[in-house]
Amino acid sequence: MPSSSPLGGQFASLWRLRRYVRPYRAKMTVMLFVALGSTLIGVGVPLLTSSIINGPLASGDRAALWLLGCYALLFGLAEAVLILTRRLTLASSVLGIERDLRDDLYEHLQRLDVGFHDSWQSGQLVSRMTSDISAIRRFFGFALIFLVVNAVTFLSVGILLIVIDPLLGGIVVLFGIPLSLIVFRYEKVYRRNIRAVQDQQGEVATDIEESALGIRAIKSFGRRDLFFARYDAKAVTLRTLQLRQIRTLAQIWALIIAQPQTVLALITLFGAAAVAAGRLSLGTLVAFVALYQMLVWPIESSGWLLAASQEANTAAERIFEVLDVEPAIREPELTRQPRGAGRLVFENVGFAYPGSDAPLLTGIDIALEPGETVAIVGPTGCGKTTLTALVPRLYDVTEGRILIDGVDVRELPLAELRSRVACAFEDPTLFSASVRENLVLGRPEADEAQVEEALRVAQASFAADLPWGLDTRVGEQGMSLSGGQRQRLALARAVLGRPSMLVLDDPLSALDIHTEGLVEQALRSVLADTTGLVVAHRPSTVLLADRVVVLGPAEGGGTTVVAQGTHHGLLETEAVYRDLLSQGSDLAELAEEAVR
Repeated sequence: MPSSSPLGGQFASLWRLRRYVRPYRAKMTVMLFVALGSTLIGVGVPLLTSSIINGPLASGDRAALWLLGCYALLFGLAEAVLILTRRLTLASSVLGIERDLRDDLYEHLQRLDVGFHDSWQSGQLVSRMTSDISAIRRFFGFALIFLVVNAVTFLSVGILLIVIDPLLGGIVVLFGIPLSLIVFRYEKVYRRNIRAVQDQQGEVATDIEESALGIRAIKSFGRRDLFFARYDAKAVTLRTLQLRQIRTLAQIWALIIAQPQTVLALITLFGAAAVAAGRLSLGTLVAFVALYQMLVWPIESSGWLLAASQEANTAAERIFEVLDVEPAIREPELTRQPRGAGRLVFENVGFAYPGSDAPLLTGIDIALEPGETVAIVGPTGCGKTTLTALVPRLYDVTEGRILIDGVDVRELPLAELRSRVACAFEDPTLFSASVRENLVLGRPEADEAQVEEALRVAQASFAADLPWGLDTRVGEQGMSLSGGQRQRLALARAVLGRPSMLVLDDPLSALDIHTEGLVEQALRSVLADTTGLVVAHRPSTVLLADRVVVLGPAEGGGTTVVAQGTHHGLLETEAVYRDLLSQGSDLAELAEEAVR
């Protein structure tokens, strides 16, 4: 939970980032003191100027003038060295903070369950990983330092101005109060504007990403204008929000810039009168004006610093919206190690998606013996794919339990569970990497012989004929390959290393009949020694199984097991199974052949 912030609720999210600053606090402290040092040196220059005017210039003492000139040169050199030191220190510390925060966010996204990623737009996550973290880097690298430096400058110079001349110093302080009140009033409006812009940037990023990934579908259906119109509407909204943000900032800046010029005019007027009356020396007035000029930049920059602080705070809010999400799938506190050859049991399993009151699966009881292959058959949308996703804990059961060799999968370390259970899904995911890197994703220790064996089983020998063989990069989402090629590589990845359990969700749907037959023939040798759970949408896939489980509607709602047995036995006794097989012409032929 967020800790209380000494800055109040407005900057509470920025305060929570302090743990990322701690490893760099030494460098940040050095950077702060260097910045303060350069500011204090700047304060000394006007005082030195006053001494020159009131001393050597007034008396004509050229020797003293040269000495004071050397002091001024030394002040300038010292300020330059301090600024260089600050910038070098800034680079290493602030970039380190940015890296650590981005690493934490990325690692947390990897820990979060599939249900979280189902409910979040990827563009929103990308926006948080990029633009929001960059806003925080800019705050720590510039805004935070100068907020502190400007505060010290205001305090030290303000006191010095009052000491030099109480009347002129009082004018400076008096005109600063209403400016502060106005700025804080606009700050609340600007904060809402920034949040709206950042959220809309995430919406636009989502549209861009979806259009890039779905470009083939967009072109094939001739819907370029439709998708551009949808994107353009969001882009126009973003532009409108950005213009509103700019208008608010412009109003703040107009007031902030007008204030110091007004005060400077009053100082000049009253100061000149004081010099004419002999109450103030010319050198003192020049020093006073020069010192006040040191406040002009902090005053004018306060608008930008306020904007950067609010932008960073809303960025931190958006990042903590993700970091505060607790993974629904967690490592067990007490772990157990299974002993056995791979017995898989669904024991009264039920499942409902988060936020849904209606169960998708209910009362699922299935037992797979070691080395047995079971096909899951059922109508479209009944939850077959979801059932397979429960085994590697992509989702957790909401009722009952799943056992591997007598141990609840929720009591197994996730790494151990997912090393024992290999998966291949109907819609394969390949990464923008080489063929080899995609193949050994789940078995990085696999040797060349194992890789070649997996390619043989999946009938994916085409990989060797690619321009650079297995070192060929397949592009984002593997789009440089055909659908069948992607499926075969995903299947090869699943069977690599001969896992003890293999979960297949119709992994052959994109293959032609000839290739499918070759793959199935090779798969039989793999499944002979592996516990297999296969979602069957095609007739030939059913024949890979030793036993078939039929899913159908349960009396109280959801899906349950309505029949199970051998393929031929179910054809003879279960009408629901025959109906499922007869829904397609190829399935009907299979049913007829089986009956004959």
